[in-house]
Amino acid sequence: VLLLSPRNTQPTKTDLRLLLECLKYQMKWPGSQKQALLTIISICKQNGQYVEFFREIGGISFIYNLSKSSTFSQVKETALFTLASLAELHGVYSCKQSLCREETFRDLAQHLEQKMPLTEKRVAVYMLSVLVANNRSGQTLAKTSRCIETLLNLHSFPDLNASYEQLQLWATVSSALCGSVNNPQNEENQNACTYVFPLMKTWLQEVALPRAELAQPICSFIGMTVANNREHKQHKNKLTYNATLCTVLPECCLKQLVSSFSKLRVIPGLLCLLSSPNLDPQDQLAVVLMIGHLTDACGEFVGTRC
Repeated sequence: VLLLSPRNTQPTKTDLRLLLECLKYQMKWPGSQKQALLTIISICKQNGQYVEFFREIGGISFIYNLSKSSTFSQVKETALFTLASLAELHGVYSCKQSLCREETFRDLAQHLEQKMPLTEKRVAVYMLSVLVANNRSGQTLAKTSRCIETLLNLHSFPDLNASYEQLQLWATVSSALCGSVNNPQNEENQNACTYVFPLMKTWLQEVALPRAELAQPICSFIGMTVANNREHKQHKNKLTYNATLCTVLPECCLKQLVSSFSKLRVIPGLLCLLSSPNLDPQDQLAVVLMIGHLTDACGEFVGTRC
């Protein structure tokens, strides 16, 4: 990051102070607050030291509180987006570290359980995905705060007639789950995600239909969940649909986490999916990588043909 001289940065720091004051004194004007938040993002992206300065003057804390207290949906959504954008900036860790607290993750879990516009829910999931990305402490907090459980409840397979916004939310949830279980690998979180394995076969059958763009998130999620995980585990498989726990499947003992895929004949389903003309090269690559993870983890020879 190119550091600017104090003479050049002082006017910008003054701008950040004024924008923070604008947020504080425009509580009844959501349009003004939204514009101020977007301007803060634009300024902070210019130089990492602006994020640190904004945190020092209480800006991050105020925006976090604003995301919880505002009565305007557009302000809540933009506040969450601002926090996620600043935390995601490369080379800037103070913002992400200040947000990685038990309180933040519990608030996000409760937030996602409420009824709200899909765009606001998607931004909340995006913020969660930023906090867990390449961050083991964030992954741990996601587990202890029920965020992973909440994400799995949101991860029910979307209706084939789902709107673009619903599909975008589902893809963002898939990304957040991937970040929670891998990079770095987190076996405890991987194990927590295994109860959706019985859904994989059904999902893959659904993907064979025209909505082929759903293939990559599914394959990425499965691949990240089983990658390098050989732990013996006994667990209950639960079926989640439309954010409601509606069916409990019989308890089964697995020698390995991935062995359930063999029983469900998911790998042959993946091979069928791989031959689908609806998949573009990027989706095909995701399927190939997931098959590689599965066969490497369980040592299974894949000779079944569709």
